[in-house]
Amino acid sequence: MSKDRRPPPSSDSRQARLTAALRANLARRKAQARSRAEGETEGDKAAGLMTGSKNNGPAGKTPDEGASED
Repeated sequence: MSKDRRPPPSSDSRQARLTAALRANLARRKAQARSRAEGETEGDKAAGLMTGSKNNGPAGKTPDEGASED
């Protein structure tokens, strides 16, 4: 009734997997950043849209605009 158990993976293989995953993640993040920069320069600026602008309130007003100071 003994179960066939695998030996624990060596730390070298774990380190290799982590390194590969880190490289893949970095490549994915770089591609995503390039894609965002590309879209921002061509599409958004041509349409007059600004990413990260402070116009988050209703009707394009900043949250402080229109607030009464009573």
